[in-house]
Amino acid sequence: MVSDHNAHQLDKAKGLGCKTTKDNKEVVTNTDLVFLSVKPHCIRNVLDEIKPIIDPDRQLVVSIAAGVTLSSIENNLPSGTRVVRVMPNTASLVQAGAAVCSSGTHASTGDSELVTELLRTIGLCERGNENLLDAVTGVSGSGPAYAYLAIEAIADGGVKMGLPRDLSIKLAAQTLLGSAKMVLETGRHPGSLKDDVCSPGGTTIAAIHQLEKSGFRGTLIDAVETAALKARELGASHK
Repeated sequence: MVSDHNAHQLDKAKGLGCKTTKDNKEVVTNTDLVFLSVKPHCIRNVLDEIKPIIDPDRQLVVSIAAGVTLSSIENNLPSGTRVVRVMPNTASLVQAGAAVCSSGTHASTGDSELVTELLRTIGLCERGNENLLDAVTGVSGSGPAYAYLAIEAIADGGVKMGLPRDLSIKLAAQTLLGSAKMVLETGRHPGSLKDDVCSPGGTTIAAIHQLEKSGFRGTLIDAVETAALKARELGASHK
């Protein structure tokens, strides 16, 4: 069952076979596993709304609100409420997501295992301490946006050098997809895989040199740090 104030989103949920409502309390009343899929600035209002009907012995609450801490959620729900916090990403829409989940004070091992197994049906899911989640936000939560910029930029380079736009985008996207699969499926370090592509005196090492001169790696590191610090800031403002 899905609740949303947006009629278009409810129509999309209906198309997936979900029951729909505009009443968050109706969802809680009718489910044992409650996902809080809201933006951080909305979380407090939602918690205030559902708090009177949450049964700690029945409901498991899962939050995907970036930066909002487990303690903040627990403090705004009935004592003993089982809470799991998750940082997923948008690639979950195509069953290629990356997520990390962390359990609250009252959540059991079984609760954590349930959430992990559910999320593994739509991609990668690992478990970790909550203090890792801001960094997770910077890497995989915000990471798809970095990848889209890279695909767009590589495709622009292809267009500059004469490729048709649609072909260049397909080649760039497939190249990032294939490179990611190589890392995950071989277990080799990305640097080692990079070296395999760089022939002595060849085209790739010349391109890598240009990326290094442009601060490519440093810029990406800065981007991850900035997103992680923003997530920490959001958490501090929603206690």
